[in-house]
Amino acid sequence: MVDVVVFDVDGTLVDSVDLHARAWREALAHFGIELPYEEVRVHIGMGADQLLPALVPAERLEEVAGPLSAFRERLYREAYRPQVSAFPAVRRLVARLRGEGKRVAVASSAKEDELAHYLRVAAIDDLVDAATSAGDAYRTTPHPDVFEAVLDALGQPPRAACRVVGATPWEATAAVRAGVVPVGVLCGGFPLEVLRRAGCAVIHRDPAALLAAYEWHGDAALGEEGFYEEVSDAL
Repeated sequence: MVDVVVFDVDGTLVDSVDLHARAWREALAHFGIELPYEEVRVHIGMGADQLLPALVPAERLEEVAGPLSAFRERLYREAYRPQVSAFPAVRRLVARLRGEGKRVAVASSAKEDELAHYLRVAAIDDLVDAATSAGDAYRTTPHPDVFEAVLDALGQPPRAACRVVGATPWEATAAVRAGVVPVGVLCGGFPLEVLRRAGCAVIHRDPAALLAAYEWHGDAALGEEGFYEEVSDAL
């Protein structure tokens, strides 16, 4: 039985992955690092401490990492964050899970104020039992620190009774490293096979599809073995 559901936020509950990719690409270009959009986008879901070494030439990393991160943060907050919207049915999904007696948490590599903004946008700030952000983790995804932190906040429930719902392979990898089964959603724009290879036990189109599957199948929609094929065939 699943007792705890931990949601990632970017690309999972709110539609922000493309906005993050555009902000990072613009910031990199500002420092003379021109990269194709898709090369940047595939790294969204990583924290800046993981993304920058993947995209900035090694010989420039120490020089530009701090200024580039600060520029990107300001750019995103002022130009892109106001455009973020919630995916359909997020509040209904969270309310349904809580109505079934599950504890619901969010774990994100976003900073605390950004995470608070997202929870308001998704209209679930009054429904979560625990929330962890970048300041609660030493390392960001794909390291498991942010999920370890939220499980600490929940009193370390048995890992077998927990699920992590995320939209990128980086969250799935982090969940597996934390000993928690990951559940994927496709609304973050990553291909089904990429999420499957990262370890997702089951993959849904978006929060609304997860809610519909849960209403029909209960905990099986949260990653019971063998359920993957049934759901993926219906996409």
